[in-house]
Amino acid sequence: MAFKDYFSGHAADYAAYRPKYPAVLFQWLSQQCLQHDLAWDCATGNGQAAIALTHHFQQVIATDGSAAQLQQAPSHPQVSYQTAFAETSGLPDTSIDLITVAQAVHWFNLERFYPEVKRVLKPGGILAVWCYGRPIMPSASLDSLLEEYYSQILDDFWTPERRLVEMGYQTLPFPFADLDVPNFSMTTTWVLSDLMGYLYTWSATQRFIAAHRVNPLEALEKRLVDIWSDRNLEKPNPLTWPIYLRAGRLPS
Repeated sequence: MAFKDYFSGHAADYAAYRPKYPAVLFQWLSQQCLQHDLAWDCATGNGQAAIALTHHFQQVIATDGSAAQLQQAPSHPQVSYQTAFAETSGLPDTSIDLITVAQAVHWFNLERFYPEVKRVLKPGGILAVWCYGRPIMPSASLDSLLEEYYSQILDDFWTPERRLVEMGYQTLPFPFADLDVPNFSMTTTWVLSDLMGYLYTWSATQRFIAAHRVNPLEALEKRLVDIWSDRNLEKPNPLTWPIYLRAGRLPS
């Protein structure tokens, strides 16, 4: 089975510059679960969601098809990291209370993943998948430049799967009864170099560089410098990413 690995080549950057999910997201997911023995964080990447789940579950299994990504994940006594594809986890039948997939399910073969979900979840168990798009910048001028970079400069370099993210997973096939979910978002404050590091992790940025042998962020950074916090590049700006969550329960 083909594994769409767009992130191993810059796994360290991915670990350093990705925004952090809010604690209230995991608290809400925990409240939906009937039991709290074992969670599976599928396509865990650098383990961010897996570590957060340890506050609510006795044990967490965190899998990823990329060994390079797992090497960037911090060790934790409650987390077992395993290299495995989403569609063939190798986990026991009816063993999992909660499955989480953060910013990754759009890469999966869903016709194979959903049967795997139904196989490993306990009756009444929860599947939760979520994504986020580009960050919202604090000023119209900054936000306009970022939108131009996202939708014009990189337009030809986003994969078709990215369109599922842009639609907030609302067009994602989801063979579970949707739970009513609250609104969640990620917020952080970054200096300009942080933002550049984050944009470098975008798969479309990497494809642009591979195609043109030019880093498009260099031109973007020159334009951002003039309007970034009165040219104070060490002054942080707030950024916000709305989170688009879908969650469903396996029938008891």
